Amino acid sequence: MPTMSKWESLPTEAINPNSLALDTASVGDVVDLMVSEDRKMVAAVHREKERIIAGVQMVTESFRKGGRVIFVGAGTSGRLGVVEAAEMPPTFGVSATRVRAIMAGGKDAVFQPKEGVEDDYEEGARAIARLRPQKRDVVIGISASGVTPFVRGSLTRARKAGLRIIFVTCWPGSELQNFVDLIIAPAVGPEILTGSTRLKAGTATKMVLNMLTTIAMVRSGKTYGNLMVDVQATNDKLKDRARRIISMATGVDYEAAGKLLKSARNDVKAAIVMQRTGLPLSKALATLRKSHDSVREAVGEDAEPRLRAMLGLDKK
Repeated sequence: MPTMSKWESLPTEAINPNSLALDTASVGDVVDLMVSEDRKMVAAVHREKERIIAGVQMVTESFRKGGRVIFVGAGTSGRLGVVEAAEMPPTFGVSATRVRAIMAGGKDAVFQPKEGVEDDYEEGARAIARLRPQKRDVVIGISASGVTPFVRGSLTRARKAGLRIIFVTCWPGSELQNFVDLIIAPAVGPEILTGSTRLKAGTATKMVLNMLTTIAMVRSGKTYGNLMVDVQATNDKLKDRARRIISMATGVDYEAAGKLLKSARNDVKAAIVMQRTGLPLSKALATLRKSHDSVREAVGEDAEPRLRAMLGLDKK
């Protein structure tokens, strides 16, 4: 008997045999089940390690060439792309013009589902075209099922423009693997709630996106050790974090760190270089530029020894 549904055979739509009694199980048993399933999901992401490494290299190369990272998705997948794009400017000091997110249905669909928008292949293509893509950009398409027409339309248009494409899905069998430059496909298996890809599939996707962006930013000099030295001090919490980062990186106290931050016009990297080298702001900024925006290169020392000593890790 022929299959009538194109989604029926997808692993993201399959029934999980471990949760057949979901509606009669105790709350504690469901918690245990979800934790158990998530452990499998983490293992599935780890199996994609080599592909994630390749993706990090693609994103890093794009940024070094002045390109953009463009996330494309619908529903939960689209929202994950929006979150990733929104977090990069305050965390890494990246211009919002360098990290873009395309959501099927536009901004309104981030907060409330819009009927049918994910099925619009042509609008996906138009959404990419409106960004005037350039070859140095990289597109990250996101679709748990691997069949979302809006995403496919976007990727088709991106391919026509000569962009490099990373596709993040939870369907390893997606035929798009023959169309994109790289497919990252953690095989997370069926959800405990059949078809609810905001669960394991969503978490796996978030993990992959976190790795692609965070590691690429680390490789681009956006950290000093594991310190967020390109943080944008735009509110009280982030100003406090900026002070603490300066203090940890240089050894000065909290008050002195605040004065350094003010002298550096809220530029954490410049403040660290100023303290470690004795240079004024203008020369500290010039040194950073010559050092490829790397604090480690600019001051000539790694952060790890100082941080280890601060944490008492070198004590016998």
